[in-house]
Amino acid sequence: MVNFEKLFGGIYKDKVVLVTGHNGFKGSWLSYWLKQMGAKVYGYALKPEIAPNHFSLLNPGIEYIEADLRDVKTLEDYFEKIQPEIVFHLAAQALVRPSYTDPVGTISTNVMGTLNVFEAVRKTKSVKAIVNVTSDKCYENKEWIWGYRENDPMGGYDPYSVSKGMVELMTSSYRNSFFNLKDYKQKHDVLLASVRAGNVIGGGDWATDRLIPDIVKAAAKQEAVLIRNPKATRPWQHVLEPLSGYLTIGWRLLEEKTEYADGWNFGPDLDSNLSVGEIAELAKKVWAEVQIKIGSNKDEHHEANLLMLDCSKANKLLKWHPVWGIDDTIDTTISWYKDFYEKDVLNTQKDIENFVRKAVEKEIIWTK
Repeated sequence: MVNFEKLFGGIYKDKVVLVTGHNGFKGSWLSYWLKQMGAKVYGYALKPEIAPNHFSLLNPGIEYIEADLRDVKTLEDYFEKIQPEIVFHLAAQALVRPSYTDPVGTISTNVMGTLNVFEAVRKTKSVKAIVNVTSDKCYENKEWIWGYRENDPMGGYDPYSVSKGMVELMTSSYRNSFFNLKDYKQKHDVLLASVRAGNVIGGGDWATDRLIPDIVKAAAKQEAVLIRNPKATRPWQHVLEPLSGYLTIGWRLLEEKTEYADGWNFGPDLDSNLSVGEIAELAKKVWAEVQIKIGSNKDEHHEANLLMLDCSKANKLLKWHPVWGIDDTIDTTISWYKDFYEKDVLNTQKDIENFVRKAVEKEIIWTK
């Protein structure tokens, strides 16, 4: 039996935690995990547009409000009402392709929405820590064969990516201007970190134009999935991997350790950097219904062929390391969908328990 309440030094038990974007893919897993650890979890997000929805299926029993981050009064009133001690900010327009259709909405949600969260934190004395979640796409991608480090330049080709670069610059500005470490415990009590991860997969993601959701939705209909860019290479990781990193950062910030109020990359080991085509082939081994068709669209938007993160900083200074390799990641992810579609079963609880057990075996820092 997994003792969830002792994970991350037991820091989250009875803590008041606000998760923005609680009903999104990563947000639903994070909210559920926090609830398992005894946290008092609250959520803030728009009403889900995608059905089925992982959060709704889980029904973790947390209090939440459905509202827009750009609605300043509602956001600040909610902060005032719940008095959070730590904020995990995940709410965003989180996809590249829709950002071409609605660049204004993407940038206003991601940039101004984050600005509003930071301002709400400044006005709420209960908040001690913020973990701001951006993306690996915040970096100026030159498609190098090595990974990007936390001090590499911000950039972005498409509106989504540039919005995340802008948010990282704004995070740095707020850390300097309002949450300066030199003034900690004198003029303010807030520690602010930003976390970056990419190509996160796992059960419960049904977003449009994402590889794994496209594969499993087609498999459920016994149809072939169109693979647009089979040679594009990414660092694939299960959703629980970066979440364990975010929670580790939150743990250290709540312990008032100022050295962790910084930017952090969370990604898999190098052997998990595989092409889209290779991932599709691995999926076929887990679920026989998976069928693949290679093709392209004439109106295709720009898509990077290579993007990797260097996670040496998290490995060395945070003592954070991935738990699962690529085989476990794909097997767990595809099995989640296979069981959902064929048996109407959610493997979320089982997957978290298996992940924690494996982390204990590997003596990962957050299990001790």
